Amino acid sequence: MKVKLFITVFFFSLISYAQNFSGKATYKTIRKSNFKINSKNSDITEKQAEEIQKRIQKMNQKTYILQFDKNSSIYKLDAKINTPKPKMGNGNRVMVMSFGGSGNGDVYYKNIQDKRFVNKTEIMGKLFLVKDSLRNFDWKLTSETKNIGEYTCYKATFENEVTNTKVSMVNGELKEQTEQVKVVTNAWYTPQVPISNGPKDYYGLPGLILEINDGTNTIVCTEIVIDPSQTKEIKEPVKGKIVSQREYQEISRKKSKEMMERFKSRKGVNMGNGATIKIGG
Repeated sequence: MKVKLFITVFFFSLISYAQNFSGKATYKTIRKSNFKINSKNSDITEKQAEEIQKRIQKMNQKTYILQFDKNSSIYKLDAKINTPKPKMGNGNRVMVMSFGGSGNGDVYYKNIQDKRFVNKTEIMGKLFLVKDSLRNFDWKLTSETKNIGEYTCYKATFENEVTNTKVSMVNGELKEQTEQVKVVTNAWYTPQVPISNGPKDYYGLPGLILEINDGTNTIVCTEIVIDPSQTKEIKEPVKGKIVSQREYQEISRKKSKEMMERFKSRKGVNMGNGATIKIGG
């Protein structure tokens, strides 16, 4: 009851206090890698394979900037920080395929007031504008707290079922696996930053979300600047082919299969000297 009372009171104060509220938050992201290096029948050593794996893991560690005001936000990669490309021990580049966005040029705009988002993203060189409604988060609020930097944060959880589709190449054959999995997302938000926003598509809590973990991705806020004079105007992305979220997911799935078909006669993704990276599996 105390938690519910606190939330109710806070939402009323949030509305009045956040009328001219704006700022910028920096987030570090870490994604668990499911890439597997296969160095058998190639001229790559186990030590080189381990080094490649480390470099790929480092590629999954990125820095994003969230710029926000009372109603909207932009979430995009920090342009000042370059993403390292993995190399093999002899200096060759490793080919890494990724689908479904989250690239260096992605821009995620969300309008909390209108409950909609626009995601400018790219698949195999083609630009898309994914326009759709923001999903509803059925957050379960708790009284558990912890400090992130100088901010006191409260824990909230969200559970949902998602469909995971994995396309892989096994013994030269293209295989697609689909499974339903339950995902538990833990969020930590702070009422000290009174705006109902967060990284990427996350929102809906009585305070800025400073940390998110869904079992695969971890996003942690490392810096907050509350100063309208340093905040750029938030502009909605306009370039790209307009599609819905459902249409984009289908396009992404088809493009993934197309790319894997190109390597149908191989065990994985050829890196030029016989070493391979298997995607999934």
